[in-house]
Amino acid sequence: MTSQLQKSKLCFIGGGNMAGAIIGGLVAKGIDKQNVCVSEPWDVNRDKMAATGVRTTASNVEAAQDADLLVLAVKPQVTKGVCQELAAAWAQRASLPLIVSIAAGITLKSLKEWFKLPDGRDPPIIRVMPNTPALLGEGASGLFASDDVSQAEKDLADALLQSVSKVAEWVDREELIDVVTGLSGSGPAYFFAMVEHLIESGIGLGLTREQATRLAKQTCFGAGKMLVESSDEPSQLRINVTSLKGTTEAALKSFEASGFKETVDKAVKAATSRGKELGETLGKA
Repeated sequence: MTSQLQKSKLCFIGGGNMAGAIIGGLVAKGIDKQNVCVSEPWDVNRDKMAATGVRTTASNVEAAQDADLLVLAVKPQVTKGVCQELAAAWAQRASLPLIVSIAAGITLKSLKEWFKLPDGRDPPIIRVMPNTPALLGEGASGLFASDDVSQAEKDLADALLQSVSKVAEWVDREELIDVVTGLSGSGPAYFFAMVEHLIESGIGLGLTREQATRLAKQTCFGAGKMLVESSDEPSQLRINVTSLKGTTEAALKSFEASGFKETVDKAVKAATSRGKELGETLGKA
């Protein structure tokens, strides 16, 4: 964690799962908890955040009043109202905080419009798509910055994400953030669904639920570790496991016959399209 991030006053607008994952990762890395303030309207989520030792409030304006970096972690449907509320409260601020938005689909154009102050100023904004493994320091994130973001501000956002992510990829076109959403933002759920189905298959063939669960979880973890630590491409790792006319080949042929490749492709495209659709719909609201 950089000294710049350690000294910065951080504000999280929204204390849901993704904000909680990032905050949990920051706390685990030793961030000064008193430099973190979370605004969250729901008592349950606010209490959960308070239990980590960070400051909490139900007021967005109070949480953001002296922030150097503000993480916008609210649902896309309420983003416009929150941005406009903060912009009105910042009319007298000499300098504006760096905004890191993790609101899926909401474009820079919309964010700039909603955050615009009465005097015409607007804050520097970075769109980020993290994922929930950030809670374990194993996140994967994509980032895209508006043209007015300085290198120092990019470094600050990078430090924020690197503190909870093993991979933080800057993309050079904003539309690619929607692709990151479809691939890694939603990606953990794809693997959880796969493990769910592996467990049920094992149970259906005679294993106990406990046995099937332990085997499926460790298989997923072990395969993931091989992917990260091996220098081989995923395709080569698959080949290494697949003996000619063996059990794995039989399973993979079944996948192929069921259109597995097309199913995965459709899933990623559906999530990507939904992110774009959210941005277009809410931007016009």
